[in-house]
Order: sequence, then C-alpha cells, then structure tokens
Amino acid sequence: MSNLETRPAEQVCEAGSAAGGIELLDARDVPLGGPRAMTVRRTIPQRRRSLIGAWCFCDHYGPDDVSSSAGMQVPPHPHIGLQTVSWLFAGEILHRDSVGSLQTVRPGELNLMTAGRGISHSEESPEDASEHPRPPTLHGVQLWTVLPGEAKDGEPAFEHHANLPVAVHAGVRVQVFMGTLRVAGEALVSPARTWTPLVGAQLDLEAGASVELDVDPGFEHGLLVDAGEARLEETTVPVGTLAYAGPGRRRLVVSAGEEAVRAVLIGGTPFDEDVVMWWNFVGRSHEEIVEARADWAAQVTDADDGGTGYAAGSADRRFGRVDGYASGPLRAPALPDVRLRPRRRPGE
Repeated sequence: MSNLETRPAEQVCEAGSAAGGIELLDARDVPLGGPRAMTVRRTIPQRRRSLIGAWCFCDHYGPDDVSSSAGMQVPPHPHIGLQTVSWLFAGEILHRDSVGSLQTVRPGELNLMTAGRGISHSEESPEDASEHPRPPTLHGVQLWTVLPGEAKDGEPAFEHHANLPVAVHAGVRVQVFMGTLRVAGEALVSPARTWTPLVGAQLDLEAGASVELDVDPGFEHGLLVDAGEARLEETTVPVGTLAYAGPGRRRLVVSAGEEAVRAVLIGGTPFDEDVVMWWNFVGRSHEEIVEARADWAAQVTDADDGGTGYAAGSADRRFGRVDGYASGPLRAPALPDVRLRPRRRPGE
C-alpha cells in the first residue's frame, strides 16, 4: 500500500530502547488522500517510537464495506529500501508491480515485495465478476520492514506464499508469516525471505484462552490488537492499540478475556541503523530521498485526459512501470522545506 498522504513528513527513525515494561502506543487516523480515499490507523512510526526491530510502518484498516464501492484503489507508486508485507483478515487485494507480478492475496496468504534500489506497484480491490464475486469486506494490515545497508540497493523482487505454518493448541491458533516463532515447543518457520532477524504472526485466541510464546530475548516485540481485549503479560491492550515489549524476555504471554481476540505480533532485533522515511521511500539520508523522488518524478508525465502517464522509456528506468492498472501513476508530493532533526530514542 502506498502512503497517499499529500504532505508526508520526513522522519528520521531510530532503534528502540530496551525498556523493561509494556508500553502502549495509540493509533492515529490517517486519511489517505485522493478521490478514493480510505482511512487507516497508524501506530508506527510515531514520535514515541519509530521502529520495532526492522518493522518501520504499521497501518491497520477495516473492516470496510467494499460491496458497493471501488474498494481499495492505489495507483502505481514507487518504493526504495524496504519490504512491503500485505496481510489480510478479510477480502482480497490484487497486486501488480514493475517486475511483472500479478497476484491476488487473500486471508492467510502473504504478499511480500522487496523494493531494493527501486520498484513500483499498484494495489486494488479485484473487479466484481459473476464467476468470482468480490468479498464484501476488506480488513487487514499493511506493514513495512527496513532493509539493512547491505540489501537496500539490491534488485527488486516479489514473493507470494499461500502455505504458511500454523499451530493450533488449546483454543489458540498461531500463523507465522515472517521469520520464526516457537509455540508449545513447535518451531513455526515462514518460507518468506527476511534480511534481519524478525517475526510476524497472527494470533487468534478463543475467549478465555491464553498462549505462551517462546521468544528470542534479543528481540523487541509489538502486539497489535485487531479484535477483542487482549492482555500482554499483565497489561490490558485495547483494540487498535500496539503494545511494545522491550528486549530481554524469553517468553510472552498473550491472553483473551470474555471475548475472542485477534492480534498481530511483530518483533525483531533492534535495528542498528538510523533511517530516513518520507512518502514511500526508506533511505539513510535526506539526499537519498531527494534523489529517489526526482527519479520517480522524471517517469511521470501529464496525460491528455488531465491525469498522468509514463514518460518514454520508463520500463527501463529505476522504478520501471506497472501495466494493467486502470489509471496512470501517482505523482510524488512536494518535499518538505526543511529537514527534521533526528529523533531521540525513548528515554534519551
């Protein structure tokens, strides 16, 4: 998913601290601009915490009724220096990209795009068809991970994984979509490629159920609650809130109260490189972001209908081109007039 904010702020993100307690991070509503706007709930990055491991972006959306609308419509747009992790609870999204991928993602499946030095893609709710009616609800999360220095300028790539490891135990279902997690002595290992030690998993707990997760003590973790009121250790985590747990733990206990709980667990070793995020770009400096924006802007031209089109030779340029989407690519927003100072780590 693109960050469709018309005036995105530049952010210098730094790794988290090893705080001992559970920290609750509230979401903020972000209206994604344009005539087909949708609102998402963003928990990271934010002023209090920029990263959890290599996870640098967490948007939570839906459940949205798309039965009588165009649903999600995100025109072609660029990325650098990150992986996009698309994970659904309900509905379908059709992905197209500049390396030639055309892939529908459904609940329980993973679409993973590695931007490297540059890629572009679009996302849309599939057209309704009699042989395959569009699911009426769209609901999920869009996550990004930062690529480390040795991978950020690599070749772009795309993966789709429909068969991901699952453990079911005593009223609890755990599905791992990124990295590795141990549940009841069983190691669940995702086949998706990762560039830093991390984990991403969906947890479903029946009312009154509890699960003890064996975790890497070098990881920091975040638990995003989608449904029900969960408890992480002894801390109540309301719906829509991301609970942060610093490194040093060998286990995490997640419990459900009187209602069933659905949550997403993310985590990883604290990322040791400061990164600059702006719009859909993750870099290491202001100059790197400026260069990426200029490269994308050079590929987008005015179309006769008042919209946008691709400049000649775009298929062979840095971000390539996406074929098959109904409209032209997004324009890059204006850069901020000033650069922001690096944010301090929590507690500094």
